[in-house]
Amino acid sequence: MPPLDRRRFLSHTVAACAAGVGALSGEGPSPACAIEPVSRPGPSKFKFSLAAYSYRDLFKPKRESSEKPLTLEDFVRDCAKFQLEGTELTSYYFPANVDDEYLRQLRGLCFRLGLDVSGTAVGNDFCHPPGNERDAQIASVKRWIDRAAILSAPVIRIFSGSAKQGQEEAESRRLAVAAMEECCAYAGQRGIYLALENHGGLTATPAGLLHLVHDVQSPWFGVNLDSGNFHGPDVYQELAQLAPYALNVQIKVVVSPQGQRRQKSDFARLAKILRDSGYRGYIVLEYEETDEDPRTACPKFINELRAAFA
Repeated sequence: MPPLDRRRFLSHTVAACAAGVGALSGEGPSPACAIEPVSRPGPSKFKFSLAAYSYRDLFKPKRESSEKPLTLEDFVRDCAKFQLEGTELTSYYFPANVDDEYLRQLRGLCFRLGLDVSGTAVGNDFCHPPGNERDAQIASVKRWIDRAAILSAPVIRIFSGSAKQGQEEAESRRLAVAAMEECCAYAGQRGIYLALENHGGLTATPAGLLHLVHDVQSPWFGVNLDSGNFHGPDVYQELAQLAPYALNVQIKVVVSPQGQRRQKSDFARLAKILRDSGYRGYIVLEYEETDEDPRTACPKFINELRAAFA
């Protein structure tokens, strides 16, 4: 979609979503889906990956134990054992002294095991005012854009950040948009997409995230749809509003709707939402539960996802 057409399309769809915000708080009728699906050729197509974040505790040294923590290489080998098509390499778990040679070796391992690097993920906050901290946040994302290019990772999950003390929301949004546009321009030169996750702060609601989607003017920008990060009365309706913009999808095994207990995710319903949106791409399991060893739990949930998305 040409940039001008995209802006015009976004203007209409964000307005539609904003009109539906009252519905999310019980103040008005609920729209079936606030956004028209992005046109994609052919039917939906799904591939499966696992987020390294799922192994977060296994990467840490264990107190009072001689057992060594797992490495990213161990995680990649597990992804191959689980018969996945891809592996998502969260930036937090790379060695502190990571260099280009390490990245090339890791990419080589993935290739030999028949795995795509489906993406990577960074932690950032773009709402800091001008100064050293803001500069550091932008520099970190750019550094990982370069690393993603070496890894052949096509997309990076990013955050918007949240308002700082004394900041008006409009100012926080302006700062986030400016940083995302700067980083998207850098990413586009390397063929990397930046995908904004619904992750609290400015993106805590569909309307908040879509406001940013509307404001960021870059063809290298989209949404990282996380199924577990909305908490309205109907989380599936909220997710459906964002699905058409998804560049990457992360699936949690539970959801937490407002006023309800945590409950197992309805994988079949999530699959329908993504089929209806025409999504073609990776479905990434991000396992956050602590009641079972991820090396045992993840393959079971991967099989459930495959069945639901078949």
